[in-house]
Amino acid sequence: MKKSLPWVFILSGVMLAHISLMAQNEKVKNDEKTRAGFSFGALPTVSYDADMGFQYGGLVSLYDYDDGKLYPSYKQMLKAEISRYTKGSGTNQLFYDAQNLLPNHLRLSADLSYLTEKALDFYGFNGYQSQYRPDFTDESSADYITRVFYRDLRNLFRFTFDLQGQLPGEHLYWLAGFGILNIKAARVDFAAFNKGKNESDKLTDTTTLFDKYVEWGIITDKEKDGGSANFLKVGIVYDTRDNEANAMKGIWSEALITYAPKFLFNPEFSYAKLVLIHRQYFTIVKNKLSFVYRLGYQGTIGGSVPFFMQPYLQSSYSAVTNSDGLGGANSLRGIMRDRIVGDGIAYGNIEFRWKFLEIHVWKQNLYFALNGFSDFGIVVQQVKIDKSKISSGDQDKYFNFSFTKDKLHTSLGAGFRVALNENFVLRVDYGFATNKQDGLKGLYLTIGNLF
Repeated sequence: MKKSLPWVFILSGVMLAHISLMAQNEKVKNDEKTRAGFSFGALPTVSYDADMGFQYGGLVSLYDYDDGKLYPSYKQMLKAEISRYTKGSGTNQLFYDAQNLLPNHLRLSADLSYLTEKALDFYGFNGYQSQYRPDFTDESSADYITRVFYRDLRNLFRFTFDLQGQLPGEHLYWLAGFGILNIKAARVDFAAFNKGKNESDKLTDTTTLFDKYVEWGIITDKEKDGGSANFLKVGIVYDTRDNEANAMKGIWSEALITYAPKFLFNPEFSYAKLVLIHRQYFTIVKNKLSFVYRLGYQGTIGGSVPFFMQPYLQSSYSAVTNSDGLGGANSLRGIMRDRIVGDGIAYGNIEFRWKFLEIHVWKQNLYFALNGFSDFGIVVQQVKIDKSKISSGDQDKYFNFSFTKDKLHTSLGAGFRVALNENFVLRVDYGFATNKQDGLKGLYLTIGNLF
């Protein structure tokens, strides 16, 4: 679990920049201040991890509110993130969303990213059927193996392009798009972790869980090094939200099919996934307190999915940098990232959101909010594992096959929000796993509400 410095997150919240390129006129409509022109928000990204080193960089978002009549919706927006860890991992993302720019109510969103992961979480498949042994990564334990035992390496290039258009009937939309993904996968690069360390602090180059999954044939030779996962996406979306960034009422539901055919330059793999997501928002106290929830399912309906695409979560619209799950900042907070991986998964989140302070300063609309949440998820389609290739000793050490079916993984937590002009939302969440098999806790600093 990442060891972050709490003061860094507090400092980052305080440093939320209120820089804007706004039109000089300020309009008042229904007792709410609207925005016109351009609004720019910036946030430094700083954290520390004992193996990955310091993270440094920044996030910036640019919103075009045009003449202000669209507010809090926008005409178009651009988000960029560049950050690095001193040991080599990094994020490079450019995200664009034209919400009200194109004719005929067409919406265009595109993402261009290159993400390097020197120590991506890997805990095996099928939830609780894969045992998590924290003593394997605890240097004070007699069973210690290495701090990166539950890690592998991944470099991901991603380009996605989606269009949404209106269907007959109010609030109903079609969606069509494609994604170009190229993934390099490998065992952890021990030499990179050991670079610059004293001999006593260096990691011994030893077998990791990823190596064992390759040895057992659960991860096959044709997928262990990664590959292409180019896909097509089609679906239907129903959306009645009053505000996308922080809806107080409405429904946002979708049914999608993603298809990665061999003819789309996927020489080794072909598969299809079904995605169903329902989100609903209820106002308890007008403009102050809301109750929201999300229920989701993603399952394989055909073909064979490579291991490196099993944790990849799809949706009709996502501006988040990392789309991995279940577990972590963008799915199940407090549960270890990618802890719950299977051929099919189901998940949910419930939240109370309270805007306790709204102010207007430096020609900016700001609000501060608190939230309490519970997240949960489960594997509903298992990845097939041939136990005959695994010794009885290894079965006892790394698996728990008494779980013929997974059980619900849950977490609890609370968070804090700072929002600039309704759309640029700084999110800080702190979650606790309710089962030690899912880890202990997680602290997350990112942009945008979970849903």
